[in-house]
This record gives sequence, structure tokens and C-alpha cells, in this order.
Amino acid sequence: MTNRRQLLQASIATGVTTLVPQESLAAAKAIAGTSPWDLAAEIVARIKPPVFPKRDFPITAFGAVGGGAADCTKSIAAAVEACNKAGGGRVVVPQGVWLTGAIRLKSDVDFHLAKGAVVRFNTDPKAYLPLVLTRWEGIELMNYSPLIYAFEQENIAVTGEGMFDGQADNVHWWPWKGLKQWGWREGRPNQLAARNKLSVMGEADTPVSQRIFGEGSYLRPTFFEPYRCRNVMIDGVTIRNTPFWEVHPVLCTNVTVSNLTVDSAGPNTDGCDPECCKDVLIENCSFNTGDDCIAIKSGRNNDGRRVNVPSENIVIRNCRMKNGHGGVAIGSEISGDVRHVFAENCHMDGPALGSALRLKNNAMRGGLLEHFYFRRIVVGEVAHAVLTIDFNYEEGPNGPYTPVVRDVRVETVVSGKSRYGIDVQGLAAAPIYGVALRDCDFEHVADGNIIKNVRGLSLRNVKLNGEIVRA
Repeated sequence: MTNRRQLLQASIATGVTTLVPQESLAAAKAIAGTSPWDLAAEIVARIKPPVFPKRDFPITAFGAVGGGAADCTKSIAAAVEACNKAGGGRVVVPQGVWLTGAIRLKSDVDFHLAKGAVVRFNTDPKAYLPLVLTRWEGIELMNYSPLIYAFEQENIAVTGEGMFDGQADNVHWWPWKGLKQWGWREGRPNQLAARNKLSVMGEADTPVSQRIFGEGSYLRPTFFEPYRCRNVMIDGVTIRNTPFWEVHPVLCTNVTVSNLTVDSAGPNTDGCDPECCKDVLIENCSFNTGDDCIAIKSGRNNDGRRVNVPSENIVIRNCRMKNGHGGVAIGSEISGDVRHVFAENCHMDGPALGSALRLKNNAMRGGLLEHFYFRRIVVGEVAHAVLTIDFNYEEGPNGPYTPVVRDVRVETVVSGKSRYGIDVQGLAAAPIYGVALRDCDFEHVADGNIIKNVRGLSLRNVKLNGEIVRA
């Protein structure tokens, strides 16, 4: 168990920055003062789901044939086009199994899956050509189309009680990761060379129009990616077995993600990754993923600083997280900054869930991360820690930029089992500022806390294995 005396001893022995009493007092006062949750209520109040005319455009009226063998890509595109030209409505996928390639949404279109509808996506990469402007691990490029894509559209939605099946597995898409556990074998192609090439282009400010990837590059497409869109909703559907990140709004405003079920255990299958987005509500969703369940992002390294748009005003509530690297994560692609993120009334539990709350930054990202508020979260079991703030992620201190995390408040969080209660590690030259925990109870913690390079830690009524922890 970590207490004040042990922290002081550790500071003397290792040179770690000691806690500053004045900053601890300031954090304690702040947490007891005006509630930041008033701002969360204001954010939710102004997020309005798009509304559509009561007109239906069944894909069968445009030639789509069910059964899962006939390619319905052109029929779906024709239905979307007709709906858009008519002034909007619903493109309806009836009960049954339907095969398609890339789906391109347009303004005022609600793409609706009826109960019992299963949309299967073609596993041939050529079905996601031509190339489109997209973002891959926080860097803009021209790549395969996301499986469902919209560019600079307004009032779009994906809704219904049906299922989307990306059909990714250890034969299709996932081997491109380059790891044997995902089906890759020696001598077969993988993403490594293209990933490195894209990183170099991002650092060199290569014009995005010249960042041509796609065929022969093996960079997997995301699943649902509205890009530079306004008034976006995805509601009710189930998503499984995607090639890569699943719900990835980029540079969007007024986004609603609700009643979603995500079940995809492949590599980098993040559940929901708003990137450079403003005013986002994520609620009543269930995540079982092969990476972070929810990860807030804002661009990677130099390319994130070039675009320079933060993610801000994001509210997460009433969600369930089973497996993944983190339940609610911030980063690691956060070079454009992230601020004002709220999460409440969530349940997280799984032996393969790394951390419940996870913030990632380093000296290459250099993002400003501030104003994060978490409350009323129940954690059954996580493998690592209830709260992790990590400046040693990937490049760690090896970079010219100063990572910043400040104003993190964790209230009324309970946990049943973890290795650590909190693992909060800044850098000697870049401490973490203003972390406050109140009314938290962490049980069956194997190895106490890790606290390094933190200034302004406030602990009030925080229990670790039944004993009060002092800052």
C-alpha cells in the first residue's frame, strides 16, 4: 500500500518529484466546489440526433438480392443516391443476409437495418476502392475506403436492430497486422513497411494527396468513418469482426453513438474512437474488443499538430466494457489535444480488460490533455489498474515535446480486483498535475499503487484493500 511516508521515501531514493501540498489542497478544493458535471449536462442538452423524413427506400427496390451470395454494392449505392436526391429518409435493409462492398453515405440518409438483417462485407480488398481521404492511426492519407464512409455530409445515421459482419478473421484482414496470433506467417505481406512509410510522410509534411496507399500497402480500413461530417448518429446495431477500428468519427460535430453492441476481438479493433470531434455522446453501448473499448483521439505526432483540432466535450454514460486494452482511454494519438471528457455510470469487467480508465501520452505526442471527470463506475476485474496515466507509452521520454495531463477527477469508483489501484507515471521533466480521487474503494489489489512524477495528488476517502490511503 502506498502512503505519504512511502512516497517521500521513494522520492528521496529515486529522485521522483514529490507531491506539492498546496497543489493537493487546490485539487481537493476544486473537487468540492462547483461541479464540472454541470458542463456535461450542457453538452448533452445541445447534442441533437439527426431527424429524417418518413420515407423508406428498400434496397430490394433497387435490385438487391438476399442470401449472402449476390453482391448488393451497386443496389445499396442506388438506394442511398435516390434517398439523398429525394430530400432524405431511410435506406432500409430488410431481414435476411446481404453481401456488399464499401457503403458511401450521403446527407439526410438513415441507413437502417431491420431486425433480422445481416450485412456481410466483402473480404476482397478491391471492394474498398477507389481510395478515399481517411486517417490511419492518427495520420491522414489516401487509403481503402472504410466499410461505411461519409465525407463532408450532414444529417447521416446508421440505425436498426440488425447486424454488420465485417467477416475479418485470421484469414481475411487480421493477418495484415503481421503477428502469428492473427494468422500471419513468415513470407506473407503485412502492414509494417507501409505503417513506417506513412509515419515518415506525416513527419515530413508530405501533401496528403501524395500519401497514396491502398493495394500493396496492407493498411486495414476502419469500419464506420464519417469524415468532416455534422449531425451523425449510429444507434442500435451490432458490429462484429471488423478489420480495424470500428466506429471512428473524424473532424465531426454533434455525434451520437447509442445502444451499440460491438463484438470484435481482432487486432486494433477499438470500439469507438472519436478523433478531433466536438460534442459527442456515447451511451448505452456494450463493448467486447481487441483493443480499447472507447479511445478519444486527436491525431498522431506532427500530422496531429498540422491538423490541430482537439477532441472536446465528450460524454460517456451507461456503457458496459468487457475485454480490451482500456475501458475508457484517452490516446495515444492525441497531438491535437483532448479536453472535457466525462464518463459515468459504466460497468467494466473482464480478465482481459487492461485498465478501466487509461490515459496515454509521451514526448512524441506532446498533447495537452485536461479536464477529465469519472464517477459512479463499477469495475469487477481488470488485469492492470483501475486508473492508468502513462507517459512512458511507446516512445516515452524520447521526443522533443512536453506531454501534459492535468485535472483528472475520479469519484465513487469501486473495483473488485486488479494488480494496482492506480498506476500514474509522469516524466521527471513533465510531471502529471492535479489528480484527485474521492470516495473510491479498490479491493483485492495485488501490488498497491505506482505513483511517480505527480504534482497535486489529492486522495479523500480512498480505500485500498479496506484501508484508507493518504496522499
